[in-house]
Amino acid sequence: MTKKWWHDKVAYQIYPKSFYDSNGDGIGDIPGIISKLDYLRDLGVDIIWLSPCYQSPLADQGYDISDYYNIDPCFGTMEDMEQLIAEAKKRNMYILMDLVVNHCSDEHEWFRRACEDPDGKYGNFFYLRDKKDGELPTNWRSYFGGPVWEDLPGTNKQYLHVFHKKQPDLNWENPELREEVYRNINWWLDKGLGGFRIDAIMNIKKALPFRNYTSDRADGLCNIYEMLREADGIGEFLGEMRDRTFRKYDAFTVGEVFNEKPDELSDFIGEDGYFSSMFDFNETIFGGSPKGWYDAKPITPDDYKKCCFESQAKTGDIGFLSNIIENHDEPRGVSRYIPEGDCCTESKKMLAALNFMLRGLPFIYQGQELGMENIPFGSIDDVDDISTHDEYRVALDAGLTPEEALKAVSKFSRDNARTPMQWSDEINAGFTTGTPWLKVNPNYTKINAAAQLDDADSVWHFYQKLIALRKNPAYKQTIVYGKLEPVWEAVHNLMAYYRKDDKTLLVVGNYQREEQSITLPSPYNQVLLNNFKEVMEEDGVIRLQGYQVLILEICE
Repeated sequence: MTKKWWHDKVAYQIYPKSFYDSNGDGIGDIPGIISKLDYLRDLGVDIIWLSPCYQSPLADQGYDISDYYNIDPCFGTMEDMEQLIAEAKKRNMYILMDLVVNHCSDEHEWFRRACEDPDGKYGNFFYLRDKKDGELPTNWRSYFGGPVWEDLPGTNKQYLHVFHKKQPDLNWENPELREEVYRNINWWLDKGLGGFRIDAIMNIKKALPFRNYTSDRADGLCNIYEMLREADGIGEFLGEMRDRTFRKYDAFTVGEVFNEKPDELSDFIGEDGYFSSMFDFNETIFGGSPKGWYDAKPITPDDYKKCCFESQAKTGDIGFLSNIIENHDEPRGVSRYIPEGDCCTESKKMLAALNFMLRGLPFIYQGQELGMENIPFGSIDDVDDISTHDEYRVALDAGLTPEEALKAVSKFSRDNARTPMQWSDEINAGFTTGTPWLKVNPNYTKINAAAQLDDADSVWHFYQKLIALRKNPAYKQTIVYGKLEPVWEAVHNLMAYYRKDDKTLLVVGNYQREEQSITLPSPYNQVLLNNFKEVMEEDGVIRLQGYQVLILEICE
């Protein structure tokens, strides 16, 4: 494998609207991010991915872009963005932006022009079909519920949107559209970006010609994945985009890839892959149901272990996954992957280590380094997220009571990760001096950065130690490039694996509150990390306390 500048890095995702508000309007902004760069540097972060801060009507919190060349005023100015890039560079940090090019906003100039002249140049930037009374062009269901077709204002046509109706899909079959996309990517890379996180990219290739699929709910519609399974040829678009943009700048790219075909992994992240890396979503999609969130199966510690090891085995040494516990589209990982009632400092550290030491690039989502948890919702009226509202309606339609429906969707709501960052125990968690755009989690008085920075045994300091271990010259080769070999796979509620290269490390976590013993196959030189004060060992048998995790350097 050719070594790249980003292989040994640690990434951190910022959701700008909820990170830090510098001007008291209740919305996080770019100057607020700049003011916290030293916090991230001290943690050990190298790469910062910003969720969208382009100009947008915010129908889907910025993933509906109305101008790819401007910053939305609620986040700041282009000068602020340029300053952020420059200040990050001073600290040897790289800024990634979100590349959202499956769709734009219906307020984008391209779409306005398509409405004015649907048969002209810009009409072909979108998927338009003639309107037929009582009949949709296809029966696909959008990700946010309802049909993917909406009337094109002022015309007798309809347009395709696989997400929100204010997010019309861009027609990647049109070379003129692709040229516009590449021009914008290069414009940003010329400004000094380190690269991009690439949003919803598998949706850019549609199965042609369009057709209906078997419906799977009472609404007569089908899951959009039915169409995507039949879509072939996305590699032509992705390879062209890589060659025309990223490759020329040696940019880092990480793809949001959910449904690549089994034999395509090397095409995506191999030596000549479309992207530098792609996220591992195996754990996040576990237990999903076509019926909706209300029918999802909860994930157990053994399920989590199996999901991680499946991804690692599939990837092998083909390339690098980007490993996550949570992101802006998922609930808080500690509330999802730690059994109910067991969230505590020790279990949060255990989950951190088990994920962080996997082969691949670690991504931390804002607040994850504090162990931030899901927020309790008192009512569906407390919820901002459009997908949660849709899933709540689906649950009600399935016969759940309002209380049952709220409980079901609360576990998965994207709002859990979007609540303001908990900086201190001051009002509004120190996020803003104004009224926060989204309710602050009431547990901020106990879980906040200020308190954890002052506590050497905090979750924050544990993440700092994990990052320092990854960068330690004595262990970097093993942690970054070493093979991963699972061990004791069949042991209930135990997750353990070796990392092997010039050294051998053993990572072992007792994924339950009860003690559990292991017999080491060989002695160890030293304990590199432990979330408890001591290691209880006798004659090669280690008695692990509840949720204890150890990283051991094994004797050669």
